[in-house]
Amino acid sequence: MSELSRFFGPNAGYVLDLYDQYQENPESVDPETRAFFADWSPPAGLGSPPVSEGGVVAAIDVNKIVATARVARLVRELGHLTAHIDPLGSPPPGDPGLELETHGLQTRDLTTLPASVVGGPLAVGAPNALEALGRLRRVYSGTIGYEDDHIQVDEERKWIVDAIETRRFFQDFDATQKIDVLKRLTEVETFERFLHTTFIGAKRFSIEGTDMVVPILDAIIHAASVADTREIVMGMAHRGRLNVLAHILGKPYSAILAEFQAAKDESSAVSGTGSSGWTGDVKYHMGARRNYSENGGHEMPITLAPNPSHLEFVDPVAVGRARAAQETRQGRRKTLHDPSASLAILIHGDAAFPGQGVVAETLNLSQLFGYDVGGTIHIITNNQIGFTTSPRDSRSTLYASDLAKGFEIPIVHVNADDPEACIAAARMAHAYRERFGKDFLIDLVGYRRWGHNEGDEPSFTQPRMYENISTHPTVRELWGRELERAGLLTRDEVNAMIKTVQDTLQEARTTPSGRGLSKGPLPYGSGENSLPHVDTAVPAERLIELNEALLARPVGFTANAKLDRTLIVRRRAGIQEENGIEWAHAEALAFASILTEGTPIRLSGQDAERGTFSTRHSVLHDPTTGERYTPLQELPQSTASFAVYNSPLSETAALGFEYGYSMHAAGVLVLWEAQFGDFVNGAQVIVDQFLVSGNAKWLQTPSLVLLLPHGYEGQGPEHSSGRVERFLQLAASDNIRIVNCTTAAQYFHVLRRQAALLHTAPRPLIIMTPKGLLRHPKAASSLQDLATGHFQTVIDDAAARSHASDISRIVLSSGKVYVDLIGNEAFAEASSHLAAVRVEQLYPFPGDVLRDTLASYPNAQEIVWMQEEPKNMGAWTYMEPKLRDLLAPGQTLTYVGRPESASPAEGSIRRHTTEQNRIVAAALSAAPALKVKKAVVKS
Repeated sequence: MSELSRFFGPNAGYVLDLYDQYQENPESVDPETRAFFADWSPPAGLGSPPVSEGGVVAAIDVNKIVATARVARLVRELGHLTAHIDPLGSPPPGDPGLELETHGLQTRDLTTLPASVVGGPLAVGAPNALEALGRLRRVYSGTIGYEDDHIQVDEERKWIVDAIETRRFFQDFDATQKIDVLKRLTEVETFERFLHTTFIGAKRFSIEGTDMVVPILDAIIHAASVADTREIVMGMAHRGRLNVLAHILGKPYSAILAEFQAAKDESSAVSGTGSSGWTGDVKYHMGARRNYSENGGHEMPITLAPNPSHLEFVDPVAVGRARAAQETRQGRRKTLHDPSASLAILIHGDAAFPGQGVVAETLNLSQLFGYDVGGTIHIITNNQIGFTTSPRDSRSTLYASDLAKGFEIPIVHVNADDPEACIAAARMAHAYRERFGKDFLIDLVGYRRWGHNEGDEPSFTQPRMYENISTHPTVRELWGRELERAGLLTRDEVNAMIKTVQDTLQEARTTPSGRGLSKGPLPYGSGENSLPHVDTAVPAERLIELNEALLARPVGFTANAKLDRTLIVRRRAGIQEENGIEWAHAEALAFASILTEGTPIRLSGQDAERGTFSTRHSVLHDPTTGERYTPLQELPQSTASFAVYNSPLSETAALGFEYGYSMHAAGVLVLWEAQFGDFVNGAQVIVDQFLVSGNAKWLQTPSLVLLLPHGYEGQGPEHSSGRVERFLQLAASDNIRIVNCTTAAQYFHVLRRQAALLHTAPRPLIIMTPKGLLRHPKAASSLQDLATGHFQTVIDDAAARSHASDISRIVLSSGKVYVDLIGNEAFAEASSHLAAVRVEQLYPFPGDVLRDTLASYPNAQEIVWMQEEPKNMGAWTYMEPKLRDLLAPGQTLTYVGRPESASPAEGSIRRHTTEQNRIVAAALSAAPALKVKKAVVKS
């Protein structure tokens, strides 16, 4: 013992105790210690280390101190690489930097060093660096792996390290809570097994293998309730959705079982499909909402947004809903944002998270001024497989979560078979979000017990994995055994939990149910002419007053002199002049009048503050101070808030966010503007799966406005078309409104109509806005145009009305091409026999108005549809059958426009001008005895 004492100093007793422990059970000590003791026994071979004059071990080698501290740092940074996070037992990748030998160390070296070399809370009370490092490894390389080294903010890293090493989120996990987790796991597993055996082969996309996602959600929801969060908004794909609907959203078992039964029994399917426009959706796509209250406390709504099979596209929708829940608007001119008011939770798939670009777009929104929700909690339900694709074929990263590193989001990888670790991860996620207002990600590493759906045979493609899974006990079984070993429950009590849930499910199966459809508003009607009339006129005196208020500037604020002079002079004069109100001016007056009537407005898009074509200028900038001033936010007459945001360079996430916002903020006029209308196809999934079909599938009532710059000015294939044909193809059952206005007044009135109908008849509104017409005199309007009338779905040719009996040809058009037509030099002569009629609203189709208009020209023989888009695009294929139904006997219908094309527009200004001139000339050419002059297109 004396030689041992001389070599190990005050740690000799600890080393001897550790050696005794090793001899009794070698597996009870860490691998490095085992390796050390395998070649050593006391007291032989100790040697005679140099001693100081006091008989204590000589000065410790500084290099060993540095090396030990380096190992400790690497354990903190790279410990996740040796963490046991896979329930199926695959070996972790490891890293040489975590091995003592890499740094020239041996186990015995660490016994001579104080624990302070390792440092941190785990070193407190440790007799030496060996024990402190062992504690560190157990924490950082246990069933949780932590990644935070990518975070740039020192305060956040220190908080995370302290949380990890104090183990504070593992505390207060008492016997009652442990039993509650087992009860929850029993509900989760028994529910899935009941469905599996009752509805054999039916798709349900079970949660089995990542069952702990439900207790994790329980823990987060509990923490949110304690923190007085007012609302929770969730988004997730179909994997495990039924279980979340049942156990988190409180959807009755009877309702879910009835939906399965309906799939088997056609006679019990939901009636009403057809004329009502209601189609419904599969059960694992539906959303739900419940009011959650804990121990009689405040009610906290929890919403699970409905989602299509386009997996991650619900992400921005849910975040947009959460943002809407955080904002206070009523009675204020500026929107007040309280990130603590709601919590967004997104549940991702491990293949989808790195695989689908909408995830990265959504993550990028997290810290942006107009999109911040104070942090979203992300959970990856990591099955370690995507459909049948292994990780090596589905991502280029080690972890499914690596994408989050670029956004400095803390990541916790946790073994889905360790309930205690999972609950700690959930608590940590919520606490971090509360402390820093930023996103947090839990990578819940589990497996998928069945195939992608329950009709698949997974062993065809992953035989070894599924051989392992087939014998692997469930997390409920493992946790039940753990509680039995701890003496908290008996085997009979564990089995009784299963029996209780089985009985409940069996009773629910025999309970009559109304098919379990989510309650909500009635679906839209099928009538295409059911749009109510709205008086959108604003008295001239009030418009003049609002105009002056918009031109006022606060004391001490100086905008760009050239810009401000132009705005003030043009808009002050324009409101007095005949046809002096341009497009952006009319928009500003529409917004101002809407705000005075108490309707809040949110406008976003790429460059939305200024406007892509430098016409809106809703935000002014002081070139000296950098101060911003938004006139619509300072309007004295306003009784509602106005918000305008430049969006990131995104269509999918940006549009999805605004869709979600509009869904959650009923009564707010929400507008999204594309930089060019062509780019809306970057968000086609949001348009197809949410915007136009959300009511038919999920009884949603969106009212989002899309502003899509559209019109042919020779700028090429990607700067011409807002793809109106796609929206017309998707229009049915009164689901959307599509307009293509030709005047500023029409734009003014359609915006006001949309605002007026937000509560009584909400619909998405698609506006093909102009580019060349923004300042065009023929698109400008007068004060009187705004002060009287309403939005006109069809605008007749006023000049032709005076000699209607002389008209032999009626040219119908929509949007900018009308201005090209009437601006042509030959139009004046042609107008003696030709009427130019504008179809301003394409859907709902204004059939009655258009029929009456055509009938008012008794001698018209030829009806022409003129468009600038190719024949297979634009409105022609939509309009042709409808117009044929309106033709009188003897009348013909002719198409004038570009021929069919794979590309929406020409790639050169020369070819564009030639083609545009041809179209206008063709539209005019049928006038009797008329020599068509060379067309000149003015835009």
